[in-house]
Amino acid sequence: MRTADIPEITKLSTAEKILLVEDLWDSIAVDESEVSIPENHREELDRRLKRYASAPGELLSLEELRTRVERRK
Repeated sequence: MRTADIPEITKLSTAEKILLVEDLWDSIAVDESEVSIPENHREELDRRLKRYASAPGELLSLEELRTRVERRK
């Protein structure tokens, strides 16, 4: 389904569209068992969790993260 299939959506303001998306997401998240997670996503999450568990103090501060993001621009 596309937004063009529901013409009323195109008439909504940006704020209203965001609220609609939030409501849709909430209705999906009610039953997580219906949303499958790809195996490669699970593997990546497991890898990141293990990395964090092995060195939890090595996370970036918010300021360090911002600096790195700004450098990439």
